[in-house]
Amino acid sequence: MGDRAVLAEVGDLAAVLRLHARLEAGRPDGVRDLVPAARTVLVAVDPRVLPLPAARAWVEAQATAPVAAEAVASGAEVVLGIRYDGVDLTSTARLLDLEPDALVRAHRDAAWTVAFTGFAPGFGYLVSPAWPYDVPRLETPRTRVPAGAVGLAAGFTAAYPRETPGGWRLIGTLDAADTAALFDADAADPALLSPGMSVRFREVDR
Repeated sequence: MGDRAVLAEVGDLAAVLRLHARLEAGRPDGVRDLVPAARTVLVAVDPRVLPLPAARAWVEAQATAPVAAEAVASGAEVVLGIRYDGVDLTSTARLLDLEPDALVRAHRDAAWTVAFTGFAPGFGYLVSPAWPYDVPRLETPRTRVPAGAVGLAAGFTAAYPRETPGGWRLIGTLDAADTAALFDADAADPALLSPGMSVRFREVDR
């Protein structure tokens, strides 16, 4: 990836999480950033400190190194307040052959991990081993999804940091304060969520 990065391609998202955890656990000098995605991990380096051949050798060595299961979600935990009032809650539950309350419990009680970020600033793709559902996107995306909306798509859940088009099925809404915290351009760390971070949803009054 040019003269300042190496792109590691892996088989699936689970392998991304494992590799990202290994790389985070033992960053050498010269690694400027680690950017996971659905099937890749980008390793950005300062080649004056860590030449690209050395970076590639480090990534390949870490790909086979042991990693504890808990290290995959080793970041700080964020708790997000949510009201399960989404316009697609009932229809999504029906699609999954669940009662709405059962879908709410499954989402609320799962321990989520930020697998990667993208689509919009502050938008984190969350996954959980306790979430078995593959939720299809809407056939026709909405032209407007409000900030704070919490949606489901494929095996992910996510909260929209700002108003944007989107095709995820909406099951809830974050508290206003939590929505504002998802992305604050004036903050030292603008994005609340980062890869490897643990996330839990706390249900608030509907």
